[in-house]
Amino acid sequence: MPPRITSSLALALAASFALLAPACAPAAAQSPSAPAASPGVPLKGAVSTRVDAMYPWLEPIYKDLHAHPEIAFQETRSAARLAAEMRKLGFEVTEKVGRTGLVALLRNGAGPTVLVRTELDGLPMEEKTGLPYASRARAQGEAGDTFVTHSCGHDVHMTAWLAAARTLAEMKSQWHGTLMFIAQPAEEVGGGARAMLEDGLFTRFPKPDYAFALHSWPLAYGTIGFNSGAVSSNSDGLEIVFKGRGGHGSAPDKALDPIAIAARFIVDVQTVVSREKDPKEFGVVTIGAIQGGTVGNIIPDSVRLRGTIRSYSPEVRAKLLDGVRRVANASAAMAGAPAPEIALKANGDAIVNDDALVRRTEAVFKDAFGAANAQRMPAMTASEDFSLYAEQGIPSMFFFTGVYDPQAVAASVRPGGAQLPFNHSPFYAPVPEPSIKTAAEAMSLAVLNVLGR
Repeated sequence: MPPRITSSLALALAASFALLAPACAPAAAQSPSAPAASPGVPLKGAVSTRVDAMYPWLEPIYKDLHAHPEIAFQETRSAARLAAEMRKLGFEVTEKVGRTGLVALLRNGAGPTVLVRTELDGLPMEEKTGLPYASRARAQGEAGDTFVTHSCGHDVHMTAWLAAARTLAEMKSQWHGTLMFIAQPAEEVGGGARAMLEDGLFTRFPKPDYAFALHSWPLAYGTIGFNSGAVSSNSDGLEIVFKGRGGHGSAPDKALDPIAIAARFIVDVQTVVSREKDPKEFGVVTIGAIQGGTVGNIIPDSVRLRGTIRSYSPEVRAKLLDGVRRVANASAAMAGAPAPEIALKANGDAIVNDDALVRRTEAVFKDAFGAANAQRMPAMTASEDFSLYAEQGIPSMFFFTGVYDPQAVAASVRPGGAQLPFNHSPFYAPVPEPSIKTAAEAMSLAVLNVLGR
């Protein structure tokens, strides 16, 4: 999940929580306008007791996953580890769904089928946390040999996913239905959900009645964020090859410099955001990779740009896509260069949470964790391909769990406070124990709340 987060959004998210409230704070009284408490809430004690007891099993798994990340569609070790653990819990496991994904089913009589998703992949970047279990893994990716790290929290997600599966398996007497736990590859590149669906996720296996996923976020541990409606952005990838004519760096008049063309595009495309888009609407165009040339005194034949386009509304999405094409062609035309190769790829739509499911789950979260620790939050500007499952007509909910010490989070939003590392930072370092426990408990309760009894 590649975030594009501003400092103001960070402040808004952090300020939306009672950050110093401990995760074990007593449940606050429910407001008169809130939905009625769910029958799942009394199970909070049974869930938290089990998660606490299994933590010695979870922590080594977490550290192992953290130290051995794998990039998109190469997650064979991670998938094998999860598959082995799920079989021990009594799940029926099918591997290599969508290339490296897995599906684990636990049937327990008549009742709803509930999907719970985790991601498998890490990111092609170097970890700089200095943790004793920090990743030094490497892989061959699009840009060649690269370090790999779980700097988006997918290791937290996988561990909490296992914990929720074990908790629900141990509590089979409390529910009826089918658990459908899926481990999805390639979320970071936006292709994993589609790969699983195209491999028969909802035809070879039951189509779920509900779907849940969570994501770690730079909030205080013990807190949960959620909302109805859109909770993420549309995501489109761009890849543009500007063509020129190679030559000697001392004689640019004898060449046609594609680096200059690319540089013009990078600057000019931002006017689409600042001058053509409604300023009240969210939209971002970011260039994340430039590849061209070999040494300083040779003008190359071509330059390749890769980037991302984010938006909430379909109208802004269409405007940004059109603007990227138009500015790219104009940049080349101004230089008298051939038309560029432009590839714009739809990586996923915004996740739209089901309002009824959110309200139903909100009652559970507030009663179980306290109103101060379970709050609605603005949509994130990052993107997620979990949206593809919701678009199959499945009521879905995507929510966020905190990972940092509450005092550190509170200090970070004060004037002059040190900003905490966000997702995709090489310094992103969740605090494992409270973070994993809260995520596991929240997911277990959310699932129990929709299963039959």
